[in-house]
Amino acid sequence: MKKELSKTPREGKSLASRHLQAAEDLKKHAPDEEELYELADLFKAFSDSSRIKILWALSTADFCVCHLAAALGMTQSAVSHQLRLLKQGRLVKSRREGQSIVYSLADEHVKKVFGLGLEHVREK
Repeated sequence: MKKELSKTPREGKSLASRHLQAAEDLKKHAPDEEELYELADLFKAFSDSSRIKILWALSTADFCVCHLAAALGMTQSAVSHQLRLLKQGRLVKSRREGQSIVYSLADEHVKKVFGLGLEHVREK
């Protein structure tokens, strides 16, 4: 949720003092350093095209490693490696179904971030 910064009235204040006040307001509402590092890590997880292919596939359905590998033209080893990174980044989760491990997106936030990114790239 976006935090509202206070708006200072224009009359009686110089441009410099309004900017200084805006900077102070920004400091008060800024995320802490740990949150910023976690956010950077989140975006790092989206920085690899193999991981993006896997996220796209998982946005359509849940899959096991062997089906992801076949569908995406990747080796099972490569898919497993990328899934491990995505799981560490809390972007995917897994569950056991019989002898298979099935992967899915961790939650709706992941689907939304992926969808917004794709929408942005497709803008002309």
